[in-house]
Amino acid sequence: MTQTTPRISPPPLDQPRMPSLRLPPGSCDAHCHVFGPFDRYPLPDDRSFTPPLAPEARLRRLHDRFGFARCVLVQSLGHGFDHRPLLDALRAGIGRYKGVALVRPSDGEDRIAAYAAAGICGARVNFLPHLGGRPDLDAIRSLAATIGPYRWHLAIHVARHDIVDLAAFLRSLAVPVVIDHMARPELADGPDGAALTALRKLIDSGRVWVKLSGADRLSVTGAPFHDALPIARSLAAHAPERVLWGSDWPHVNLHGAMPDDGDLVDLIAGIVPDEANRRRLLVDNPVELFGFT
Repeated sequence: MTQTTPRISPPPLDQPRMPSLRLPPGSCDAHCHVFGPFDRYPLPDDRSFTPPLAPEARLRRLHDRFGFARCVLVQSLGHGFDHRPLLDALRAGIGRYKGVALVRPSDGEDRIAAYAAAGICGARVNFLPHLGGRPDLDAIRSLAATIGPYRWHLAIHVARHDIVDLAAFLRSLAVPVVIDHMARPELADGPDGAALTALRKLIDSGRVWVKLSGADRLSVTGAPFHDALPIARSLAAHAPERVLWGSDWPHVNLHGAMPDDGDLVDLIAGIVPDEANRRRLLVDNPVELFGFT
């Protein structure tokens, strides 16, 4: 059998421009990743893609420069189920970082408890074909029951009309649910399309949150990604108390040009023009959901 060569993701921009937007103190980048150093954490042979070198030290420099005091590090299939880079980053940024893990059915209570003690506050489930495809819903229900006592959330990564198909199931879960990247709808469907309508109804349940990240992935026109603003703005206006923002650094598995993180930060002002609600997006909501102190 011929083994498929993992797709190589290019590195993020080395010198992103300084954004014009001044962030409120305590701001949180609620979705980013770390990869490497690869001499300490070799990539698994069965990875679905090859990430760029993007260690915690480089992410910290970016955040310090832009004014982010906190972030949520999401385990990526680039490192598979080897959580050592994430756990080491949590130790390096104790109090500043929280984490989201990839949890397998075989992971026992001891491992979950150790993850929680390290600062992990959620588990992620991918539904995208290139990240493993649709998982078993009964397994997700079991995962939700396992993480519930730890007050973790369940991060859901879907695209296009998946959110419509999964809405009833997600509503039935007894843990907080976070929808990554605005559910990655088709941009042409607009804010009133079936996917966004279903997403807003889920948010109205009171247990579902959404990350206003991935504007660059939705955009058709490219930087500075203003064509994605109507979708992000509609979600932020619908439930300012249930939205989060993430950079998605270092932007793996892209099909377009590498975004400038300065553009993405400046887009926040267009998504949430009101300063009070911008503070909710960047400071208050992450404190409430992720447990920052």
